[in-house]
Amino acid sequence: MGILTINEQQDGFLLDGRRFFYLGDTVWSAFTNISLEEWDYYLKKRKEQGFTVLQINTLPQWDRCLSDTGLYPFATADGQTFDFTKWNDAYYENAKNMCRMAVSYGFQLALVILWLNYVPQTWGSRLIGSNILPKGFVSEYAKRVAAEFDEFHPIYVISGDTDFDSPEAISYYETALDAVCSVSPDSLKTMHIRRGYDLLPEPFLDRIDFYMFQSGHNRDAQDMAYLLPQRMLAKYPKKPLINAEPCYEQMGYSRQVYGRFQAEDVRKAALSSLLSGACAGVAYGAHGVWNWNKLHKPLNPVLGEGFDAPFLWQDAIQFPGAWDYGWIRQFLESGNLLPLTPANELLANETAEIRMAKAPDHKYLLYVPRSTNICIRTELPNYFARAVELEQKRYAVLECTVHNGQTEIEMHPFARDAVIILERV
Repeated sequence: MGILTINEQQDGFLLDGRRFFYLGDTVWSAFTNISLEEWDYYLKKRKEQGFTVLQINTLPQWDRCLSDTGLYPFATADGQTFDFTKWNDAYYENAKNMCRMAVSYGFQLALVILWLNYVPQTWGSRLIGSNILPKGFVSEYAKRVAAEFDEFHPIYVISGDTDFDSPEAISYYETALDAVCSVSPDSLKTMHIRRGYDLLPEPFLDRIDFYMFQSGHNRDAQDMAYLLPQRMLAKYPKKPLINAEPCYEQMGYSRQVYGRFQAEDVRKAALSSLLSGACAGVAYGAHGVWNWNKLHKPLNPVLGEGFDAPFLWQDAIQFPGAWDYGWIRQFLESGNLLPLTPANELLANETAEIRMAKAPDHKYLLYVPRSTNICIRTELPNYFARAVELEQKRYAVLECTVHNGQTEIEMHPFARDAVIILERV
């Protein structure tokens, strides 16, 4: 089992000395909702699809689907409210079995310590405040998590979906980070923050190893996929960046707005982030997998952000976007396209939805959501262009014209989104 580290350039990860692409699946509810038989099938399928990291909540996910495993980290009468004075050792034994299985398939683990609803004065605990951890218990809990799971060399995600809008919330996360560091000083650590948020308090900046951001599930704010990495690169010391929660495939739009994100939407979120500075990797989510929806189980009355009903996990695990994300990883790695350096300043096209980045060996990569002629503000003689249509993975050779200090690329012939690779002849 290799140990994940940050590379010298501070733009990505290494595993056993080789560049590692973080392709995460958000399976937040795994430890409470998934049987070992289901887990084995899930691991096999996600391995086939090309995923490399599993993002899991070590506490019960507040808006998970209801389940029949009966496993919770603490005593509970209803599976919703917990007695933090009574540990359930069986929960941790089962969770560790799941981790062993995941590691045997070659996955890295990213384990969340404190999802926001367990922390006072966060947006989640203001909605539902029934399970706030006592402040004096935070250190004990975080140390127990690190002690139980450290054999698997996980990434520790100290916060989940949180904001830092009060001193009390910041203090909770500082306590948790101190506790994890005392047990596991050499592990990678990060913070998962809420949608559209780019604030990381000063006490955490030198103590976390990479940044997570969340472009999220609001229909009208999907530009966060490229705006957030731009902002974070400008504000903070250079470290790897991950879009740890883009829009989820077939998730209903946040706040009960009618409609669902399709495979094309999740592709757009991934590629927009990767070409805008967050090239260390990206996470994926399927609505029905992250919350693990089972047949004949009532939906959880806790709605979180107010999403439409999930699909059954057996259907959601086969959504086409999961295969698209695996293809993106393979495409970037096999084409020697990493790391990517944002280069949108070279684009003359007015829309910011087209994203452009420099790749090694004088290559350029563009993401084009809808076909249009591309104009680049520099002459690139002896370059040729290929477009890959992302729904069916068809290739097209495009004409490049160089004149008057510019390079023009003819529009690609596809009706859907595409990536364009520019490379020297």
